[in-house]
Amino acid sequence: MNSIFNSTLFKDHVVIVTGGATGIGAQIAHDFSMLGATVIIASRKEDRCQKAAKGLSELTNNPVYAQSCNIRDEQDCSNLVQYACSEHGKLDVLINNGGGQFMSVAQQISKKGWNSVIDTNLTGTWNMTRAAADHWMLQHGGVILNITMLTQRGWPGMAHSVSARAGVEALTKTLAVEWASKNIRINCIQPGII
Repeated sequence: MNSIFNSTLFKDHVVIVTGGATGIGAQIAHDFSMLGATVIIASRKEDRCQKAAKGLSELTNNPVYAQSCNIRDEQDCSNLVQYACSEHGKLDVLINNGGGQFMSVAQQISKKGWNSVIDTNLTGTWNMTRAAADHWMLQHGGVILNITMLTQRGWPGMAHSVSARAGVEALTKTLAVEWASKNIRINCIQPGII
């Protein structure tokens, strides 16, 4: 598919996309790769991640790399960013797309279900953001983009996820101010129903 953008727009950029093996993350990874970036996709499921990277590499004629990473685990996040910096020399862009939820009316969400969604969507985003900042961006700058959801009016059946994503949006606004002087640009995108 042809793009309106120059195919070298992101040449020499290193990009991590969490949740990059499927859905929105895979499309983001595809588009960055098509525009010349070195893309690393990350997912908890290593086999799915490796298969997606192989497919994206073939589609874009540009190598896409895969790393397993559980964003709930601080060390996994740190390892992912360290891999990007040691193997590819830097980290220009972090796309926090990794997450997960399930449909449920609020009264049927168990404590385990609530904690699982908050730990993945909010804490996982924090873990990746902090790793990117600590290992590269606080010294060199960069871009962080958080994929959230429509939060302004709530989302019946998704009390856990909309709460976590609203937290990500508040975190993003806070860090955008705190880290502006470090040349870190951080924003959110709220996709609709995909």
